[in-house]
Amino acid sequence: MPFLESTIAVMILWACLGYLLGSIPSGVIIARLMNLGNLRDIGSGNIGATNVLRTGNKKAAAMTLLFDAAKGIAAVVLASIFAAEDAAQLAGLMAFLGHCFPVWLKFKGGKGVATYLGVIGGLAPFLGLVACGIWLVVALISRYSSLAALVAAGWLPIVMAMTGYGTLFLLGVILALLIYARHWGNIQRMKAGTETKIGAKA
Repeated sequence: MPFLESTIAVMILWACLGYLLGSIPSGVIIARLMNLGNLRDIGSGNIGATNVLRTGNKKAAAMTLLFDAAKGIAAVVLASIFAAEDAAQLAGLMAFLGHCFPVWLKFKGGKGVATYLGVIGGLAPFLGLVACGIWLVVALISRYSSLAALVAAGWLPIVMAMTGYGTLFLLGVILALLIYARHWGNIQRMKAGTETKIGAKA
């Protein structure tokens, strides 16, 4: 856990700001601007970059990935500048929850992988690189974005504990559990052999 330095009022402020940043539906906005249709009617119906890729538009998928990650980075970096690490971690957690449960979409959002990577990378660039590296290796081997996310999120708390990032360990565990919860359907589909691979069109 980080040292508790911020007041309750400051923590509430950054929790709200983090949530609002995370709740910006990047994929939905980009898909509409690029005339790709309603993401809810495409593929898995998810609003993240993997589902945007199923439209066949790689540029839109890349933009969605970058914007979703940027939400997490912005939340933790701004909170770090204007508050302390405890507020930054809370802002990052709330940015992740904002992406997964955005008020603008009736709390039906994405899986949170890109925002998760942004939060981790914003708090500790080394850990962000490790998480991205694990995700990339598993994705290239398996062609499953969901499996790559599960492996990266599952291993990162162990990496945190082994590399001197103990203050991030609790956040890492919480985010990993949330990633697994958000991907429960994917886990069931992988067991059944029906999970969609990266790049498959809707």
